[in-house]
Amino acid sequence: QVQLVESGGGLVQAGDSLRLSCAASGRTSSSNAMGWFRQAPGKEREFVLAIRRNGGRTYISDSTKGRFTISRDDAKNTVYLQMNSLKPEDTAVYYCAVDMAQTDVAPSRLQRDYEYWGQGTQVTVSS
Repeated sequence: QVQLVESGGGLVQAGDSLRLSCAASGRTSSSNAMGWFRQAPGKEREFVLAIRRNGGRTYISDSTKGRFTISRDDAKNTVYLQMNSLKPEDTAVYYCAVDMAQTDVAPSRLQRDYEYWGQGTQVTVSS
């Protein structure tokens, strides 16, 4: 069993930065991909970024490329999402998830590949 706990969300203004954290407990390893997804009001949940070990990142569309980065500290079983230059359209509940596959291929963007999910943390960006 794996538990994921996100933190770091909040209310910020456009242009601000936030860093989300996701602490994992249970049977995880550095070869598991950990990903961030988000769900805006009235929209489907979408992929943001994922990372396996400390490389093998997968980037989302141009809307977050260059503004969001992902990193992980395997000693702490924690993955981070650094969000800079936030925009109102980044407002969403952000979820972290873990893909339990033991592999070194690039992380998946597909929600169905992630077996465990956190409860989510709200990020609200005001204009």
